Amino acid sequence: MILRKDFLKGEKITTVYFGGGTPSVLSTCHFQQIFDALSDNFDFSQCEELTLEANPDDLSDDFFQSIKIFPFNRLSVGIQSFNDVYLQFLHRRHTARQAIEAIARAKKYGFKNISIDLMYGLPDQTIGDWETTLQQALQLNVCHISAYHLIYEEGTCLWKMKEAGKVCEIDEELSVQLFEVLMTTLKANGFEHYEISNFALPHFRSRHNSSYWNATAYLGIGAAAHSYDGSCRLYNVADTQRYCEAIEQGTNCLYTEKLTKNEQYDDLIITSLRTCEGLSIDNVRNLFGDEYVSYLLQQAKPYLQNKTLCLTATHLKLSHTGIFVSDGIMSNLLRTE
Repeated sequence: MILRKDFLKGEKITTVYFGGGTPSVLSTCHFQQIFDALSDNFDFSQCEELTLEANPDDLSDDFFQSIKIFPFNRLSVGIQSFNDVYLQFLHRRHTARQAIEAIARAKKYGFKNISIDLMYGLPDQTIGDWETTLQQALQLNVCHISAYHLIYEEGTCLWKMKEAGKVCEIDEELSVQLFEVLMTTLKANGFEHYEISNFALPHFRSRHNSSYWNATAYLGIGAAAHSYDGSCRLYNVADTQRYCEAIEQGTNCLYTEKLTKNEQYDDLIITSLRTCEGLSIDNVRNLFGDEYVSYLLQQAKPYLQNKTLCLTATHLKLSHTGIFVSDGIMSNLLRTE
C-alpha cells in the first residue's frame, strides 16, 4: 500500500473488498496490520461498503468474535450449492448444512448486508435441482445473490475430467432454461437483476463490483491483483513468492498494459452492457466522439431489429432475450480486431 498509495491520486476510498482468495483464514493480527496500512496510506473516512469474502466453513463463532473490532459491513459467502453431491464435486470443504448455519451465525453477529455465490450448469443438474437450491437461498433471507454458470477452463482439473469423459457439460438449451429459472424466481421474490450475474434487493447492490462496471478507477493489492485507472490495466505478478520478494525489496512486481482508444471503447461496451442501465450514448460521445457513436449504432442495427438490444433516448441496453446471447452481441459491437 505504501508503494501504490499515489495510484488513486488522493481520491477518497468509497469501497474496500477483501477477496480474490480466502481472507476468512486470516487472524485478528493480520486484519489489524491491513487496516493500519489502509489508515496510514489512504483516506477511507467516507468508505460506504467494506466487504469480506468468506468460505462458510470459516465462519465460526470464534471467527466472528475475532473480526468484530473491524468495520466490515458486508459479507460475501461462497456457498455455490446446497446439494452435498455438487459440493463434493466442486471440492468445497463445507456441507449444505454448514452453509445454512454460517449465514444464520453471520446474522447473529449483526451482518445485515449478506451476499451469497451460487453455481449452476453443473453436470447432471436438473431444473428441479436448481429450483431447490434457489428456494433454499431465498429462505436464508439474504439481500444479494451472485449466480455463475460452471465454466470448464482449459488446463483445469474440470477440463481434464471433461476431456477424459468423466463428466459431461450440460447442453445449451438446458443452460438457457436454468438461467431463465434464475431470473424469474429471483425477480418474483423482489430481487433486481442489475447485472448479468448479480441480483439484489432494493438498496443492496454491490457498490464495489458496480465500480468495475462503471469504469471507476480501482487499486488491487496482493499477488495477482488487478488495478485500473481508465487508460491502463495493471496486474501484479501471480507468483506469491516473487510478489513478496519484490515488496520486501521495495519494488512493485507488476505489469502495465496501456489501452488504445479502441480498447478503452471496448472495455466500456463490455462493462456497461452487463448492467441493467446499459450503455450511455452520451458517455460514448463524450469519451470517444461522434464517429464511435455512429459505429456503435450501425453495428447495433441487426440487434435492434431482432429486439435483442433496446435503444432509448439515452441508453443502449440488452433486452430480456438479448441477455441470453450477450457475448455474441458485445463481440460485434467492439472495435478491436
